[in-house]
Amino acid sequence: MRAIVNTPATGGVAFAEVAEPLPADGEVLIEVKAVSVNRGEILNLPGSPEGWRPGWDVAGVVLESSNGFTAGQRVVALSLADGSWAERIAVPAEAVAALPDAVGFAEAATLPVAALTALRLVRESGTLLGRRVLVTGAAGGVGRILVQLASAAGAEVTAVARNAARAKGLNELGAAAVVTEIDAADGPFDAVYESVGGTSLASALNLVGPGGTVFSYGNSSGESTPVDFFQFFGGHEQAVLRHFVFVTGAQVGPDLAALARLVADGRLDVGVSFTKDWAHVEEALTAVRERTVAGKAVLTIG
Repeated sequence: MRAIVNTPATGGVAFAEVAEPLPADGEVLIEVKAVSVNRGEILNLPGSPEGWRPGWDVAGVVLESSNGFTAGQRVVALSLADGSWAERIAVPAEAVAALPDAVGFAEAATLPVAALTALRLVRESGTLLGRRVLVTGAAGGVGRILVQLASAAGAEVTAVARNAARAKGLNELGAAAVVTEIDAADGPFDAVYESVGGTSLASALNLVGPGGTVFSYGNSSGESTPVDFFQFFGGHEQAVLRHFVFVTGAQVGPDLAALARLVADGRLDVGVSFTKDWAHVEEALTAVRERTVAGKAVLTIG
């Protein structure tokens, strides 16, 4: 079968013939219909070996009935073993969820990494009803969903986007305020979801209120962060800086099912703004790398 593989010598990726997946006990064999491109996958390319196969998000059709799923069933899945940028993949059943007919494969492909990350960040914050929340990188795949989920949970959300063009539509998604510079945000905030790093994270530490939490879950800027911890500890009583790492668990399948229902019901807009056949993978990688895509970039297969 065909798959996209890493080619570090050329600084990109290529198509290659690879072995067919052989599902083990407890796995579901899926014909892949769509995948999304995540910044983490792009960041992993330079340091990974020749032939490594990227890809975490999966949307497709079950090929063989097994583990509670039937042949022909539409599903969404998360593959933390990589390799989803391929025609077929075997995924542990606990990381697979049935896909409502109302949700297209392109939409579904955004859920495993971006939407699960947003969902778990919101859960880690505890109750958000009446709380003030700041979301940096709000025009990105995770950020757009964070704005919606935090707002739906009752938070007053301030969204930070790089420019006015990328900020467009964030108010309609639930942001009470939208700014293009983090220093223009009107703090303090009870929770800050920070994905930019560098000076953005440093500013976020000055905007969190007493007892609040800054969740650092990315560093899209690639910059180091100058931090004056004495100022942080002295001016933000019992505030916490937490490094959030996306982890899986028994709830991956049910969480994906819940997110898919939100999309089906029109309560979650995943923001697909780039959809092309996977032959255009290099174009998609460039668009995500250079941040010309607001929301998510999706590649369709077959």
